[in-house]
Amino acid sequence: MQPPPDHPPIIAPKIGVLLINLGTPDAPDVGSVRRYLAEFLSDKRVVEIPSWAWKPILYGIILNTRPKKSAHAYAQVWSEDGSPLAAITKRQAKALQARLGDTVLVDYAMRYGNPGIAVTLGAMKAKGCDRILLAPLYPQYCAATTATANDAAFATLAAMRWQPALRTLPPYHDDAAYIAALKTDLERQIAALDFVPERLLLSFHGMPQRTLKMGDPYHCHCQKTARLLGEAMGTPVDVAFQSRFGKAKWLEPPTDVTLNAYPGQGVTKVAIAAPGFSADCLETIEELGIRGQEDFIAAGGTHFARLDCLNDSDEGMAMLESLIRRELAGWWLSA
Repeated sequence: MQPPPDHPPIIAPKIGVLLINLGTPDAPDVGSVRRYLAEFLSDKRVVEIPSWAWKPILYGIILNTRPKKSAHAYAQVWSEDGSPLAAITKRQAKALQARLGDTVLVDYAMRYGNPGIAVTLGAMKAKGCDRILLAPLYPQYCAATTATANDAAFATLAAMRWQPALRTLPPYHDDAAYIAALKTDLERQIAALDFVPERLLLSFHGMPQRTLKMGDPYHCHCQKTARLLGEAMGTPVDVAFQSRFGKAKWLEPPTDVTLNAYPGQGVTKVAIAAPGFSADCLETIEELGIRGQEDFIAAGGTHFARLDCLNDSDEGMAMLESLIRRELAGWWLSA
């Protein structure tokens, strides 16, 4: 049946995959960082404090002091491709597109900053995606990461007349493909070092302790990842949590405290990895690789290595492809 002459163009339906990561400022300058932090720290999933109590602190103190310090940190990791997180996530999307082929449209978005989830979802819908898999790139589920990424996507759909069908990628902290990818990737990096680490420290992003008591499974997911990875590698691993902020009690032990304590325990050669991050970013490159190394050496350490995240490595992309193909089952066959 032929549509009438004035009918809008009919676009062939497609399946979409949207990779979602945390976000980054547009540039390593104070203004860009302030805008990014204002969006990030205004998210009620991230800061679970009543607005009446939090906003005066955010706008009266934090956004007047923290952007300058953070801009300096971002400047140390920025490249010609921009923020490492954005550049790597873009490469991951491109690599996944090549692996899945033309029957699937792969794109990426950031929960905070650009490209935003709402704009990217709208563009995918305009290109014919009537079924979209949201893939927050967080192996360990946390309300402040996975849930808020999904929240933003759901809010976008709430404003759409014609909504695409959605699926969401579950946490994969204990998935055999994820553990195997980490094992292979980390063992290769460790073998390439010019020293033998006496300890492998796994540093996960920290969260306030109260989130565990409120039912967030994040701490348990991190611990299970570490246990399974240690068993797979056949070596003991230590677990710590980085990026503490504010005066509240956070998940312990802290990464910086752990690194400072190692030399006093006779551990002077350390390798550190961040398996909770799907892509290297400010928190891995600057916080661990620069400040972490400085603290460890100052405390008496002699050898330090920051190991890369899975990023767009062959192991990482093969793992991501397997997860995505599994979640697309049924959709693909009926496309």
